[in-house]
Amino acid sequence: MLTKTPLTNKVTWINIHTEDKSELKRVYQSYEIDEEIVDYSLDENERAHLDYDQRTNTFVLIFNVTNPLKNDNHYETIPMTFIIKDNTLLTVTNELNYYVLDIMMKQVAAEKVESIFQFLFASLFMIIDSFFPYVEEMDRERKLINNKLKQKTTKQNLLVLSDLETGIIYFVSASKQNVVLLEQVKAHQIFRLLTESEKERLDDVLIEARQLVEMTQLSSQILQQLSGTYNNVLNNNLNDTMKILTVLSILLTVPTIITGFFGMNMPLPLEHNIFGWMITIGISVVLWLALSFILNRLMK
Repeated sequence: MLTKTPLTNKVTWINIHTEDKSELKRVYQSYEIDEEIVDYSLDENERAHLDYDQRTNTFVLIFNVTNPLKNDNHYETIPMTFIIKDNTLLTVTNELNYYVLDIMMKQVAAEKVESIFQFLFASLFMIIDSFFPYVEEMDRERKLINNKLKQKTTKQNLLVLSDLETGIIYFVSASKQNVVLLEQVKAHQIFRLLTESEKERLDDVLIEARQLVEMTQLSSQILQQLSGTYNNVLNNNLNDTMKILTVLSILLTVPTIITGFFGMNMPLPLEHNIFGWMITIGISVVLWLALSFILNRLMK
């Protein structure tokens, strides 16, 4: 499905909503766009990068956007394609990133479009801003899980913490790739053709993208620290449990040894004494108390 939106008298924005490779290929052929970009546009694992075909004057951006639906209890990111061909901006969306179309429509309604690059950079700015609510949501969930883990360190809470850590790693990676992409635009020859206003827009996007990197990295570091802390708590609890079990097993050997000695089928001391069993128990208790005192001092 194609959606055409006139931005100015000369500039047009066309959104292609499809996951059909053959359909996308036909559209690209009509605009003389390299068929290799078809694979980029439909690859869900494509990294953010910049391509420029000087022969056909085609400028391609693969930009990371958020996936609004959780996958395995955590958020992920997906790539989206932006293509500038002459005075036409083409975007390729699917069911997961179609919401970006609404963001860009709001940008059209909120501000007069002066040029195709001004509209592109303004849209990228709003796309980057859409990351922050997800990061803030993960921060709130992290605080909630942290409070629960302080009360009781359960397997379920640790799994939720692990899901949060996985999600923030996706965001850190995606935001870093976006920053690298924007820096490539600044270093590209096309940057020299931009107006001062467009360059300022690009700088604003880059500043916002770097801020997102710092925010996601901070959240990731906090989650890693929490995960490491609770792992240490669990290991310490396990050590304490094993220490108690070891002490109990040592103490239980005392009566076993004493009763085993007096249970042998041979002449033994106290075997004809009517109070022999009480003396045996007394010996066991005394040795048990002495060994308990020694182990207690060693453990301290």
